[in-house]
Amino acid sequence: MAVSRSREYLADSTGARIAGHSRGLSNALLKLEQASRAIPMDVSPAASHLFIVNPLSAKRLMNLFSTHPSTEDRVRLA
Repeated sequence: MAVSRSREYLADSTGARIAGHSRGLSNALLKLEQASRAIPMDVSPAASHLFIVNPLSAKRLMNLFSTHPSTEDRVRLA
């Protein structure tokens, strides 16, 4: 799980660097997070790694095994 999270942080950092600023990345991540909470999804935990934001973030136990860092952490580090 730590490797997946490290890759997500690296991808975020690279994306912000290519874009020239991190504000756009932060805004996009926040919009994706809001949309994932507003639109209920029936997602299998086995497929959660395919999403940009964790579709299972509301489930505390799943956070232990999450392949993605929280959006809050990603925005803070962007």
